[in-house]
Amino acid sequence: MKNAFVYAGLLASALFLGASAHAQQASGSMQAMQDSSNAKAMAASAPRDPALKPYFADFGGKAGLKALMEDFMANLMADPRTQPFFAHVDRTRIKHELVDQFCVILDGPCTYTGASMAQAHRGLGIKRADFNALVEDLQKAMNKHNIPFRAQNKLLAKLAPMHRDIVTKQ
Repeated sequence: MKNAFVYAGLLASALFLGASAHAQQASGSMQAMQDSSNAKAMAASAPRDPALKPYFADFGGKAGLKALMEDFMANLMADPRTQPFFAHVDRTRIKHELVDQFCVILDGPCTYTGASMAQAHRGLGIKRADFNALVEDLQKAMNKHNIPFRAQNKLLAKLAPMHRDIVTKQ
């Protein structure tokens, strides 16, 4: 169970990406996304891994990822610890970006065009406790969808390196 929380904590970094990407877009700070160096950063935010293709089916394909994000967002909005991060953003867009990001990582037939983790989370002041709360909400959604523990961990391990760009406040 400890590994589930460790890996799930890493996944939370991907999830804050969606919320903060939209918030920054709304403020006009996403304009820098046009240049090629930012395109490389976006690709790094969703590193495709052909070795994970078998796990794409465990998540139910793209349709399963969409259903997962519906429940995940409902959990985030119901949780007083995470709700403030998502209250004033385009949640539909966030869910779409997260579906695409997870789909790409799991080597599904998708393209991720969202922001890099560093760009998306700049200035949000995300603390470790915020991050951990989001992870708990994601775990609830994945468990509700009966995603096998091994598949969850495979995805989370790919998201792990993104963590350092998410938690920006002590």
